[in-house]
Formats: sequence, C-alpha cells, structure tokens
Amino acid sequence: QPSSWSATVLWVFTCVSFGPRNRSIGAAAKGQVVTNCKNTVQGFKRFHGRAFSDPYVQSAKSSLVYDLAQLPSGSTGIKVMYMEEEKVFSIEQVTAMLLTKLKETAETAMKKPVADCVISVPSFYTDAERRSVIDAAQIAGLNCLRLMNETTAVTLAYGIYKQDLPAPEEKPRNVVFVDLGHSGYQVSICAFNKGKLKMLASASDAALGGKDFDEVLVNHFCEEFGKKYKLDVKTKPRALVRLYQECEKLKKLMSANSSDLPLNIECFMNDIDVTGKLNSCMCEMCAGLLAKVEAPLRSVMEQAKLKKEDLYAVEIVGGASRIPAVKERVCKFFGKELSMTLNADEAVARGCALQCAILSPAFKVREFSITDVVPYPISLKWNSAAEEGDCEVFPKNHAAPFSKVLTFYRREPFSLEAYYNNPKELPYPDPSIGQFVVQKVVPQANGESSKVKVKVRVNVHGVFSVSSASLVEVLKPTEGEEPMETDLTGKEDEVCVLCFGTSEDGKEKNQASSAKKPKVKTKTVELPIENSLRWQLTNDTVNLFVENEGKMIMQDKLEKERNDAKNNVEEYVYDMRDKLHGLLEKFVSESDRDTFSLRLEDTENWLYEDGEDQQKQVYIDKLAELKKLGQPIRERYNEAEERPKAFDELGKHIQQFMKIVEAYKTKEEQYEHLDELEMLKVDKQVNDAMIWMNSKMNAQSKHNLTQEPAVKVREIQAKTKELDSACNPIVSKPKPKVEVPKDEKAEQNGPVNGQEGTEAQPGSPEKGAAGGTVAPESAEGNKLPEMDID
Repeated sequence: QPSSWSATVLWVFTCVSFGPRNRSIGAAAKGQVVTNCKNTVQGFKRFHGRAFSDPYVQSAKSSLVYDLAQLPSGSTGIKVMYMEEEKVFSIEQVTAMLLTKLKETAETAMKKPVADCVISVPSFYTDAERRSVIDAAQIAGLNCLRLMNETTAVTLAYGIYKQDLPAPEEKPRNVVFVDLGHSGYQVSICAFNKGKLKMLASASDAALGGKDFDEVLVNHFCEEFGKKYKLDVKTKPRALVRLYQECEKLKKLMSANSSDLPLNIECFMNDIDVTGKLNSCMCEMCAGLLAKVEAPLRSVMEQAKLKKEDLYAVEIVGGASRIPAVKERVCKFFGKELSMTLNADEAVARGCALQCAILSPAFKVREFSITDVVPYPISLKWNSAAEEGDCEVFPKNHAAPFSKVLTFYRREPFSLEAYYNNPKELPYPDPSIGQFVVQKVVPQANGESSKVKVKVRVNVHGVFSVSSASLVEVLKPTEGEEPMETDLTGKEDEVCVLCFGTSEDGKEKNQASSAKKPKVKTKTVELPIENSLRWQLTNDTVNLFVENEGKMIMQDKLEKERNDAKNNVEEYVYDMRDKLHGLLEKFVSESDRDTFSLRLEDTENWLYEDGEDQQKQVYIDKLAELKKLGQPIRERYNEAEERPKAFDELGKHIQQFMKIVEAYKTKEEQYEHLDELEMLKVDKQVNDAMIWMNSKMNAQSKHNLTQEPAVKVREIQAKTKELDSACNPIVSKPKPKVEVPKDEKAEQNGPVNGQEGTEAQPGSPEKGAAGGTVAPESAEGNKLPEMDID
C-alpha cells in the first residue's frame, strides 16, 4: 500500500481521559471512567457544531459527570484538569484526540504513515456538525477524503459483496436498513443494482439511542436506591458512573435473557453495598422510547413511495438493535422476518474502509457507484436593490454530490443566505447554514446589469457551499463569431441551471426572440466569494489547535517514555528478586545475595514513595545502579549456559582438522596434492588448540560458580575462529589441473584432417601425471565440457 492510504477497519472507545501528565485515549481512558470520572470525556458526539446555549446541550449537562463550558465563540467546550491546570477544549479538539489515536493505531499496524481517511457521521448531521468533524480531522493531521453517512457506509458494506444483484437495466432490489446505535436512530432505503447503489430516502431520530435506554435504567435504580438506602446517587459522580456501567451490562444481558437479572454493586456509595433487580418491567419503563421506533420507519416508506411488498429485505445493525422489544416492533411494522447478515457493531466501520479502498489507487476494488441523498431541504434567499427572492435549490432526498448553476442579473455585489427550509425536521435549533457574498460585481460597459453565474454544490461530505461565481462580460459584437461562455460546471457532477432576475432589456429580448440575434462575444471573470458559516473555525484557530495537538502528542510520548523507564526498574526488581533464590542461586555468594536483595527491597520501597513521580533520567540511573550488582551474576549464569556449547563447537573443529591431517599422513589420494610444510603447521595448530581447550576445561571444572569464569565464551569462540583461519586455507586448496600434450590428445580423439589416429576406448579417460582426469578435446581443438569420472 502507498504510505498515505489506509483501508483498515478501525474503531476505539470514544473516550478521552486527562491526567496530570498526559492523556489516555480509547481503552486506556475507558479504564479511568470511575477513578478519574471528572476528567474523562465520553459521549461528546452530539455536541459537534452546537452552541453552548443549544437546548440539547443544556439538557445533557445534568447527565454528564464532566463539565461543559462556553467558548469565546459561543460554541460548546469541555472543562477538565490537564497538566494540573484547568483547561477548556473545543469539541473539535477532543474529537481530534480520538482521531490521533486511530491514526497511531493504523500506522503501528501497517508500519507506514497514514494521511488520508474516510470518516462516518450520522446521516442527520447538519452542515455545522459536518464542518466541525472535518475541522477535527484537520487538527489530527488527517485529510478527510469523504465524510460518509453511517447509513451509506452500511449499504456499501452490504451491497459490494452481493453477486446476485439485478442488472442495471432491471428493476432494483430495495433494502431497508435500520440502525439503532448508542447515540442515534437512523433508517434508510437503498436501491441496489449490479455495481451501484442509490439511496432513496432516509429518516432518523437523533434523540433515540442505546444511551437513552441506559438513562431510563439509571433513573429507575436511582429512585429505587433513594427509597431503599436513602442515597442520592446523582450527587456523587463516581457512583453515578458505576451505575451507568452496570445498567449498560444489564441492558445487554436483557437482550439475550427474559428472566429476572440481579444488580449488585459493592461499596457503591458511603461504603454501602446495593442490590437491585431488573425484570420484564423494562419494556414498561422504556415504553416512551419504544414508541419512537415506528415513526422513522413510516417516514422513510412515505418518502420513498414504496409499499412493504416492494422491499427485498430489512437489515438491522447497531448495538441497541439487539434489544428484543426493538426488533419486535420493526418486524411487526414491515410484516417480515428481519435479516442480520451484517455485523451489528462493525458494519459502519467496514463500509468506510471499503470506501477508502475504492478511493485509493493502491487497491483493485470492484466498480461500485454510490449515490447519496441530501437529508434536509436547502434553500437560498437574497435581498438586493434589484430584487428579493427565495428558492429551494436542493429538495429533501435530492441526489448528492450534486451541483447547480444559478444565473443572476446584478449591478453590484450581492449576498446569498443558505438555510434549511423545514426547521421542524432538524435535530438542530438553528436552520441557518451561512451567508455567501459575491464580490466585485459591476455593471456592463453599457450600464446594463451583468449576468452572474453562481455554482452551488452539495459535496461528497454532504456540505453545502457556493463553490464559484463568475461574471459574464459582453464584448463588442462581431458578425460571424460564436458566443464564448466558460462552463462553470464540474465534469464529475450532474448540473441543473436555474435563472433568477432579468436584465434591464429582458422584455425587449423576449419580444425579439424570434428575430435573428447578432452573435455576441463574451468572456467570464471569476468573482471572489466571502463565506460566513455557522460555527466554522477560522484558519488561525485551526492552526493554533494543530500546534496544541502536536505539543500534547509530544507530552504523551515523553510521559510514555518516563513510565516505561519506571516500569523497567520495577520489572528488574521483581525479576531479580525471584531469580536470586532460584535460577541464579548457584552463581552468587550468600553475602552478595543478601546485599543485593536488600538493595532490591530498598528500591521497591523507593518506587512507591519518593520514586513515585521522578524524571525519566532518575529511573534510568537507578536501573544502571542495580545492574552493576546484578549483571555480573546474570553473566556468570549465561556463561555457564553457553560455555559447554562453545567447547563442543571447538572440539568438533579440532576433530575435523585432525582427520584431515591423518588422511594426509596415510597418503590418501584426496589430500596428496597438499604441501607437507603447510600440513605440519595444521598439525601444530590442532595440537595447540586441543592443549588449550583441555587446560581451560580443567581450570573451569575447579572454579567456583560464584566467581568470574576461568574462560569466557567469547574466548572459546575466538579460539575456534583462529583455528579455522589458520587451517582452512591450507586444507581446502583444490587439486591443480594437468594439461595433456597435443599429440596425446590427437591419439585419444582419433583422425585429424583425414589422418588416422589411435582409437580411444569409449568410457576410458586417460589419467594425467598427477592422477587427475584429462578432459578430451574436439577435433577442432575446442575444449569439451569436463567430466568428473571416478
């Protein structure tokens, strides 16, 4: 894979914990929910792009154990203690921390840097929320290739593997996807054909999710414990967090069991153990939430204008979709069995990974076209000296991504305001998207209004924008020339052209439309656009957050190194303390063992007292001090383990060369070509090595194991190497080749140039003077391949 692309399925707990020295993210943070509850942040997904004064934010504050705060911009921030200081982080910053963890996890797994990604968001997210997530990705150092609706990710994970989808020209297969997750409820209908999917409609309830069922159970037990034990649970954050955890477990167990389930928490609050029971009354307690299940189902069917018999299947995903009462209501509404072919927890993540693979040039993926929809109707309104107007440019469930070109006639700069025209559908209190001012608009040379083309677009992220504007300038008419207008439409988009306003001579033009018009030469001039978007972070703010994130990453790295150094000391203390009375016992004297054991015990006490919070170098120095005492003992053990192997290897080499010397002395043919003086050197080297080895083995056998060894492994290995270097060049010399005289060659090979020669016996090569095999040559004198025949 190219280093910048990642198509790995990744997810971590959406949890960030802040400490006095560093941050913990994901599973590590989840473990601190109880112990560091006030500074451990989770469930912040719904706060993206929302003002602190937002009704949802204000209502959610009461159920959070951490604190929210208002940022200078008016948006929502999270207040925690970090590095022993009170800090307020924006939602974008906290989300960026989570994305940083995902990035590090991917890079560790692939051993390559990761820069590009696909991120899923709920389909009901508005423009402000989507822009907030994109900013978070930028802060984390990621390039978001696409913000993908969770419903669309699920449909891709479902459809891309299907081999039996109808052909493009056939009637599509309609599938309903019901996704009830931790913090949202989404329903969509998708039409599948071979190689493509088209979202037909989507509906949602942002106020319904698994966490809302948890909330009902928590409130139930808070009331029960108040009556039974006189405890006000909500006044103690730690107790409340523990109750949330237990209720979440109970909810999951209830999804698989119909019997009564007990709840037991030891030392819950004020040193009181509490007990409770959850039974079939859960459905009654959650009746209000369960009643919300049907409305999005009905809405999505009405939007798609489908009947229940038009549906091929109903797929359910999401953790909370496992609740039996939820499945029962969905099944009853559609009147068919539910399909569960997708992994309820991983479907969205896998869909994003597949989209990333499709976008990546490094992966060969089956061709698959994805057409999404606009979740809410978007309108534009304008107010200028020329006219006031209002127009719905993207109706609900309009295909996306998509661009439209609007034509205006203006003499001066003008503004466009984009907004959601049906606020009742929004889970968001402010329908405004933003204002876009088209600048540097001037009249034509003749004083008439200029024609201005404005391109509006919903991009792959589902974000609305006025992407470009241009002024069509009329030049002097020239007979016979065709008009020239720049096409503002992108080749990748479908385009719809709408016109608003008229030119000053529009009436005359309409009247003269049937007459032949002179051809006019035009040119287009790009116009700057000033954006004013809801809760959009400025470039300076994003750059500041990027810098701060980099500092926090470095601080986390330094703290990890400090903790690793501390853990190394602790690990060494425990390891050596056990081995001094076990594996290493024979290699240390009793007095040295007592001294070292006392030093280890002192170090252990120091670690939990003065050494609890020291700098990295202090731990490194402390470990070095301990190793001065422990390393000689460990080395004596290692020497005793490796010494027999080293002696055995030396002995094998001595035996090998002794056999060669003996073979030479008995004049074996294989070695008779070797030089006598050199072989005497080999004999001497072998004898010296044997004497050295025997002396060292005898010395070591009389040596105490608690003392330094009489000979070390490296000395034995050096002796083996020395013996090889001295003997191998001598004994491995090849036999010299012997050339046969030409007259003998002629006799062996037969007649040459018509002359008779001595007939050679087939298969009987002649021996040379040195006893080697003579290679025959051809009649032309070319050497034939040598043959080794014994």
